[in-house]
Amino acid sequence: MKYNTTKKQIALISVHGDPAIEIGREEAGGQNVYVRQVGEALGELGWQVDMFSRRISADQEIIVQHNSHCRTIRLTAGPTEFVSRDVGFQYLPQFVDQLMAFQKENDLKYELVHTNYWLSSWVGMQLKKRQGTKQVHTYHSLGVIKYNTIENIPLVASQRLSVEKEVLETAERIVATSPQEKEHMRTLVSQKGMIDIIPCGTDVRQFGSIGKIAARAELGIDPDTKVVLYVGRFDPRKGIETLVRAVRESKFYESKKIQLIIGGGSIPGNSDGRERDRIEGIVKELGMVECTSFPGCLSRDILPAYYAAADICVVPSHYEPFGLVAIEAMSSGTPVIASDVGGLQFTVVNEETGLLVPPRNVPAFSHAIDRILSNPAWQEKLGHEAKRRVNNKFSWDGVASQLDQLYLQLLEQSTREPALAV
Repeated sequence: MKYNTTKKQIALISVHGDPAIEIGREEAGGQNVYVRQVGEALGELGWQVDMFSRRISADQEIIVQHNSHCRTIRLTAGPTEFVSRDVGFQYLPQFVDQLMAFQKENDLKYELVHTNYWLSSWVGMQLKKRQGTKQVHTYHSLGVIKYNTIENIPLVASQRLSVEKEVLETAERIVATSPQEKEHMRTLVSQKGMIDIIPCGTDVRQFGSIGKIAARAELGIDPDTKVVLYVGRFDPRKGIETLVRAVRESKFYESKKIQLIIGGGSIPGNSDGRERDRIEGIVKELGMVECTSFPGCLSRDILPAYYAAADICVVPSHYEPFGLVAIEAMSSGTPVIASDVGGLQFTVVNEETGLLVPPRNVPAFSHAIDRILSNPAWQEKLGHEAKRRVNNKFSWDGVASQLDQLYLQLLEQSTREPALAV
């Protein structure tokens, strides 16, 4: 049966991960990229895509049009200011009411929503109860794993764990981004529920569009310097301290031929700003100021040059369900050293596209850095294989195509089944 393409309409819900915001801002990272790239790619496939997020500033546009088929819609729920994800649950009922009102005002009814992160999953479950909406959900991280890696457990923890279990058991489909994430859902959350594995993607046309020599010339980096790159948020769980100390122990540090670039934005006083201050303090304490740079938030326009200029990109996270930075670097032909955890075990093939090492292990990271930097021919081979792997498995077009088939399957089922009675 051919599906009526005029009804290819979906809402992507990302309450705390605004897809239109500048990446690298407070709590803006892989999830924001995922939602926006999926939304835009689905738009190219003929979907009408509305991406809902929470408005955090009076200066923000309420509607941002990304292309003719895809837009971000910011709803007002709670104060119009940044709110940490750990205290945002209290504003979700308002978010649901605002989304329902938006549908009514615009004569819409979303038959299908794709929710992202546990806060959005609660919104999706309410829409299911109130109007029979079908729900697809991507976790982006699991509370049961996060709370095993931090000392200060937030008050919302029990609520989160309960919601994450409920959505796994009630959503029409869960999208895991790696086999490892699916296994964690099954062993740590619930044996119930339908799970598909569809990985995250990257823009293979953007990353890898510039060569190393040109990239270094653009960024003013000496051609002979060994460059180690980190890209991401400032968060203790990202393991930046491990990387800093590993570079300090590298044999290349003594020769002063190594440069560490720590790319990511921060807002003074917020959690990421405090972590950046802490990392800068460690850099000064270790005497690494001259070989370490903090270029700040890297825009999507300049980011490909940083990846291309690097000899190695390091992802030292304590845990990652997928690891978007890893495939962005790999798409640029840059080998990756990553923590041997979660989805990074899926994206990075040890000894083929980079190296996997135990998290929080400074000597192991230092040794891995030295192994690759000491062997330029192997480094080049790793980078070549990394790029080939991403092109074959992790393009956004391929991801969107898989989601397109899943969505159509669920919508076709809804034409044959009565809506949920409430």
